[in-house]
Amino acid sequence: MISLDLFHDFVRGPLALSAFLIFFTGTAYQVLRFFYLSQKIKKTTHNPFRLSPTTAVCAPPVKSTARRISFFKGTIAGVHPVMTVITSLFHTCLIAAPLFLLGHNNLIDESWGISFFSLPEGITDIMTVMVIGCSLFFLFRRIFSPRVRSITTLSDYLILLLTAMPFITGFLAFHQTTAYKPMIILHMLSGEIMLILLPFTKLVHMLFFFINRFLIPHENSFGRGTRTWYFGGPKFSFKRWYFGKKKFDIDNW
Repeated sequence: MISLDLFHDFVRGPLALSAFLIFFTGTAYQVLRFFYLSQKIKKTTHNPFRLSPTTAVCAPPVKSTARRISFFKGTIAGVHPVMTVITSLFHTCLIAAPLFLLGHNNLIDESWGISFFSLPEGITDIMTVMVIGCSLFFLFRRIFSPRVRSITTLSDYLILLLTAMPFITGFLAFHQTTAYKPMIILHMLSGEIMLILLPFTKLVHMLFFFINRFLIPHENSFGRGTRTWYFGGPKFSFKRWYFGKKKFDIDNW
């Protein structure tokens, strides 16, 4: 029978390395797939939605402010302000807590000799509680909101559980409310499973946050964007992307 210490070393060593390799490989695939399925935005000499310099200078500030307020009311933040705040807090803590956790950075320093900035443990502890609380909010929303429940599938519940598990187990292991060794193993396992599935499930939107905000123009983008989706192309194939689109027939792959 495999001892708990041996299994702990396996999860922390080879299994963790495999999870990171799959994560980075899947991430590279998704990035290549994005550039294959998108194209550069063609520059136009005239934008009908932009005010001319004369109109912009002569327009009264009140009208401009009213227009901005009216536009804001039509955005996601204006229509669902509470949901916007909770979602923003959830994603911020979801990314910042693992990256700047002192325990994680100590392990990286011991393994590879690389030291990163770490937040105080009290702050990351609060972030962890916020992720767990937001996860419960999303769960109750999927259960009790008829509109959301109608489009919710079993995979949505599993993904939500998978997202919350590393934080729940990490919180319990840090405060040692239960046996430490089994809980820290569950913490590492849940985190590694999340890493493996992240590029291949709905969790991939975590990776596409930066692509969607900076490269694709829409109401939540940071800037004008440089690319747009290309819907006329065939399904992505690495060989087609690498060797050229015209040399291969997608039906033969």
